Amino acid sequence: MSKQDFETLKPSIEAIKPAEVKEPNMPVDVAVQEAEDLYQWCLQDKELLEKAGLDWQYVTELPARAGACRYAQAIWQRDFQTMEEAGKEWKEKSGDAFELRDVLVHHFFHAFRKYPDLVNKVRAIAEGGSNADMIQDLKDLYHLGIANKPLLDAISFDWNELEKAREWSDILAVVLAKANGERFETADSKVLRDKAYTYMKQAVDEIRLHGQYVFWRNDERKRGYVSRYIKRYNT
Repeated sequence: MSKQDFETLKPSIEAIKPAEVKEPNMPVDVAVQEAEDLYQWCLQDKELLEKAGLDWQYVTELPARAGACRYAQAIWQRDFQTMEEAGKEWKEKSGDAFELRDVLVHHFFHAFRKYPDLVNKVRAIAEGGSNADMIQDLKDLYHLGIANKPLLDAISFDWNELEKAREWSDILAVVLAKANGERFETADSKVLRDKAYTYMKQAVDEIRLHGQYVFWRNDERKRGYVSRYIKRYNT
């Protein structure tokens, strides 16, 4: 049902303006559970809440809004874990890849030392030290090496290193894209998760506001209109 809720409410969720988006101030699974509990709690108070001005549509929509938030959180968590795993893989492999790039540049400078145009190409490849530069360097060095095989053979070059450069440039390009292509704060799935949370919270806040107003002198009923999580950590 969560996915169906999300797909049904997606236009309304996406329509929330950036300035209106609220980042979760508690674990999302806790917020969703509190929303679902609030729905059950307020049903018996329908007459009093409506009399106080609550639009009952907030209540009827709350289970679907909670389901949509739960689904959006699951998607974001999946993507975040993918980025974390890719980041770890990048840290494990990138050091060796930079070293390979430097080794190839060293060999190429020696092999092409009598050919200024080739030396200039190697020098141009060696410029820049970013992660993206390194990945492109490995690819460029592969093609440059293949195009000048006799010169490299003359220095007993190990062609396994060049093949490794080709493989690593392809593999690490994917890893870097996952780890760095969509940063944490701008990932589409996080933006959508925050909007889904906001959409759920809008209903929760309206219901709680009216519940606290109605039951301001009835602690037994009022307690159901207060976040247990916020109360626990603010006392």
